[in-house]
Amino acid sequence: ILHLIYSRFWTKVMRDLGLVHNSEPAQRLFTQGMVIKDGAKMSKSLGNVVSPDDMVAKYGADATRMYTLFAAPPDRDLDWHDAGVEGVSRFLARVYRLVAQNPTKDAAAAKYTLADLSPKGKKVARKLHQTIKRLSDELGGRWHFNTCVAALMEFTNECYAASELFANPKPGVERGFVADVQRNLALLLQPFAPYLAHELWTILGENGNLLRAPWPKYDAALAKEDEVEIVVQINGKVRSRLTVATEADEEQVRKSALADEKVKAAIEGKEIVKVVVVPRKLVNIVVK
Repeated sequence: ILHLIYSRFWTKVMRDLGLVHNSEPAQRLFTQGMVIKDGAKMSKSLGNVVSPDDMVAKYGADATRMYTLFAAPPDRDLDWHDAGVEGVSRFLARVYRLVAQNPTKDAAAAKYTLADLSPKGKKVARKLHQTIKRLSDELGGRWHFNTCVAALMEFTNECYAASELFANPKPGVERGFVADVQRNLALLLQPFAPYLAHELWTILGENGNLLRAPWPKYDAALAKEDEVEIVVQINGKVRSRLTVATEADEEQVRKSALADEKVKAAIEGKEIVKVVVVPRKLVNIVVK
């Protein structure tokens, strides 16, 4: 921490001399965690416990960089595991296949509503806009890059769940939608895996510099979930799960929980003392 003390000392000296007007060297301090492997920390005295050159040579710069961001929040210590880099490398290979095997470079991104899409397409669209929102919020100041990478993985999984959509999209809105998804995926990936993102950008027929492309914007209506899963507990123990409308009020959720077959079987012959509803999270039924 000595460099922080020195920076404050010199700032106050220059303030007293009239060279600057501020009393502190920074408005905000963000302290990074250490990188540790097998109990040894990376430092100037101990050197690099993990050789970046070896990691880049084996897995590539993108996988090495993305694992560093994914393994821990930036303000926490990172416990390094080589197998984690390999896992991120496999994820990036999945992203590459999602775009490179069926690129939509001849299709223009289309404007669409959920009504224009198939059920699986709706899920992909919703997850896309939720991912854009999540990354925009994190990169805007929170800096939890690990959750950004997790969100990209979740989005990629949603795309693979609708693999037939990407393998052979129908001409028109559906193909334009896939084009929009693929381009946005490259844009979202760029801060974390810039080399792969640029490769995908080129595969999609984009000639401009990806670094200068505008950051995608999310549609709040598309990012909003229509349904949410509710956990149903009986005396604190999970007995069932319900899918209810996001806008359902407490009474509707309560009735749905009591009407569930698993719940009815579990409370048969027992007296209901009270039903506690936590909106969009859980229902706890207290019986005796």
